[in-house]
Amino acid sequence: MANNKSALLVMDVQQGIVEMVSGGSKEFLTPWKNAIQAGRNADIPVMYVRVGFRSGYPEVSANNQFFSAITTYGGFVDSESSTQVHPEVAPHDGDLVVVKRRVSAFTGSDLEVALRSKQIDTLVLTGISTSGVVLSTLREASDKDYKLIVLSDACADHDEEVHRVLTEKVFPSQAQVTTVAEWAQSLGVGMLA
Repeated sequence: MANNKSALLVMDVQQGIVEMVSGGSKEFLTPWKNAIQAGRNADIPVMYVRVGFRSGYPEVSANNQFFSAITTYGGFVDSESSTQVHPEVAPHDGDLVVVKRRVSAFTGSDLEVALRSKQIDTLVLTGISTSGVVLSTLREASDKDYKLIVLSDACADHDEEVHRVLTEKVFPSQAQVTTVAEWAQSLGVGMLA
């Protein structure tokens, strides 16, 4: 399933987004913790992607319906805690943390440069939300000819039905969709928690 040219992407698992989606569940981040540990145990680079903007939102166009709302209500400025990776899945020294300015992990970031420098050809995708960063990154990564694996239980969405349709019906045409436990087993590290 994975090889030494794989990278695990932990996308938008940041404090402000986890708070909005988790419903206060203490177990919500368990799949991400397990995926990160499995990746580390298999010597697969863990790369974090988070969304954030500079003060004053110079990256946000009034034409962008999704992001222009942020300029009205505020939040998600790079320096705020809402944009930081959630402490329960915090990066280790040496992990790459990429800041993006749009929905896809590639748009407005240096992710592709980092992937090329490490000769990564396979991306293992996790993130919040399935219909946002995971979908957008999967589509763009597929167009860039990356091999793709989606860890369905380490993806979450506000709408469970949208998550189900994407992971069961849409993603399989461009990616291998599996669970964290199945992926960990394929790496020879088994389930961790």
